[in-house]
Amino acid sequence: MNSTSIDNNSSGERPQQAARSRGWWILRFLNVGLFFAAGILLILLLGLAQRTGWIQSGSFGAGGNSAGNSQKSYTCPMHPQIRQPGEGRCPICGMALVPAAKTGEDLDEFAVNIEPAQRRLANIQTAEVQQQTVSSFLNTIGEIQIDESREATIASYIDGRVERLFADYTGVEVQEGDHLAVVYSPQLYAAQVEYLESKRALQKSSNSVLESVRDAQTRLAENSRQRLVELGMTDEQLTELETTNKAQSRLTIFAPIGGTVIEKLAEEGKYLSAGEPIYRIANLSTVWLMLELYPEDASRIRFGQIVEAELTSLPGETRTGRVAFIDPTVNEQSRTVGVRVEFSNEEGRLRPGDYAKAQLTIPIGPQGTVYDEGLAGKWISPMHPQIIREEPGECPICGMKLVPTSRYGYADQPVAQPKSVVIPRSALLMAGNDSVVYVETEPGRFELRSVVLGNILKEQAIVLEGLKVGEQVATSGNFLIDSQMQLAGKPSLINPTRYTVKPKENFRNTPMQFEEINVAKIEGATGEKLEQLYQSYFEVQKTYSEDKLPQESSVSILSQLAAELSQDESLNDEVKQQIEIIAENSPHLNHLELEASRQKFKQISHVILTLSTKVRGEQARQSFQHFFCPMVKQGEGDWLQSEGQLRNPYYGEEMLRCGELVRTIPITDEANNSEKTNEKSEQE
Repeated sequence: MNSTSIDNNSSGERPQQAARSRGWWILRFLNVGLFFAAGILLILLLGLAQRTGWIQSGSFGAGGNSAGNSQKSYTCPMHPQIRQPGEGRCPICGMALVPAAKTGEDLDEFAVNIEPAQRRLANIQTAEVQQQTVSSFLNTIGEIQIDESREATIASYIDGRVERLFADYTGVEVQEGDHLAVVYSPQLYAAQVEYLESKRALQKSSNSVLESVRDAQTRLAENSRQRLVELGMTDEQLTELETTNKAQSRLTIFAPIGGTVIEKLAEEGKYLSAGEPIYRIANLSTVWLMLELYPEDASRIRFGQIVEAELTSLPGETRTGRVAFIDPTVNEQSRTVGVRVEFSNEEGRLRPGDYAKAQLTIPIGPQGTVYDEGLAGKWISPMHPQIIREEPGECPICGMKLVPTSRYGYADQPVAQPKSVVIPRSALLMAGNDSVVYVETEPGRFELRSVVLGNILKEQAIVLEGLKVGEQVATSGNFLIDSQMQLAGKPSLINPTRYTVKPKENFRNTPMQFEEINVAKIEGATGEKLEQLYQSYFEVQKTYSEDKLPQESSVSILSQLAAELSQDESLNDEVKQQIEIIAENSPHLNHLELEASRQKFKQISHVILTLSTKVRGEQARQSFQHFFCPMVKQGEGDWLQSEGQLRNPYYGEEMLRCGELVRTIPITDEANNSEKTNEKSEQE
């Protein structure tokens, strides 16, 4: 009984225990799920708060870490404007923040400081900005071709059959006058018989009393002889015919020039028509190298220029030729310009059809006269540049009159090649139309510098504006420097538009004033150069008033005169320092954009104005006018004119008459200059 009772009770309690067990596990998992859900929700809320800026990353770190992080600034590699005092993620893109570059208080917005350890790790190296003569080397490939002026086609003058060919294979060498072929022609035989009969008839009619008959027979004989000439008989063959009075049905053809048979176009036994070619002969004592250049490269070379070439069949041997022809048109398909170079080939080692690597040396600088020792003071053939003589005469090849080499821009005396400011090519960073370099102004301090470029060569780049000789530019590791600039939120290659020089806040917008106008007369050649300097300035000023860049010749003269006067010992140091400013700002006025060029002209104008109140040439006969325009951007709109009619160089046709006459600067000393100047200032 007891055991049965126990068994019944146990079976009744099992369902209740199972139900309680399932509820307990459900409650257990529900608590765990709520815990995890709360954690996820907290993380989401923290991220949202950080993105919206309610809190900053790093605020929840330990006290020790916060103290350490408070000394550092962190930024986003993609968004340098984001700055936070501790580690975290960018609220814009979510990237992990990195320590921002350290910048000293003495650095401006265009410079960054690179620590010595960083410099060694990035292998940052620098090179000095240099000024030197620069030549570019134009390398190209061309093909050797036959000189067309030394090529001839031997053709039959008559209908007939080829009986014999003396030059019976291609490549045989022949001399001028050698017999090449014998042609059988009944037509030629009939023409000879006609000529002989006309001669006999003329002899019989010589005793005739009728003059008209004699004239008719004479004309008939002359016409018959001329027909033989037209059929290809030479003077020697005609003389033999007249001597023997025996007609020949076979005509021997002779070589008109010496050379090589490059093509054999007939065989023995072949019937020919009049005009059908038999041989092509070429004199290979000179050959042509045909080049194809881009128009911008072709515009920098000239007739007679030396070209060095190395043939693929003669490696290691350099041949020298001269430019004989530059095509005046551009090929419409290839967009190139054909250039022909003539090479001497007396030994016959240059073979038509062979390829050659050619190199032309082109000086970098103004396209003026150049010096070539082989052409200085010489006479040259306009068709064959290899024909160079000491005196005038005729070309032995084409018979044209020789011309002086000066016609093609070759000087009789050595010409100083202009020097250019150059930097290593690796120092240059380029992005679109912007070019920048990093200049080490102090140890470890690298400053971003925008530059205006000239020609970019293989290993060097020519800088027109932005650098001075002697400065140090980064040539290796400059991308690391640029990345540091980006992390610091400063102008860099990736954002070059931020590199803009802030305008002066307190710029002068009133005319230039002078304490006194005391003009000293400079005698001799120095005075003449001073007056030429003023006149060159006026030419440049006039072109700006016409909304044009100044001519290269005007800029070159202005720059050259300024350079010479800045070294003239007869001038005092103050005047030479002023003129040196002109020498620094004038060389590239014609290479810049119009607005940038006008800014350079403004600095030159201020110097010219100052000089006109201090020095003039002894031969000066004309006073100058000082004008000022208050509408010029950033002020300081002064300039000098030699004429009274105002012509604004800063606005041109847009506001040609904008401005006012400030004063007339005399050419002689005046005791009351100072008083007049002060009175004028008070009136203004």
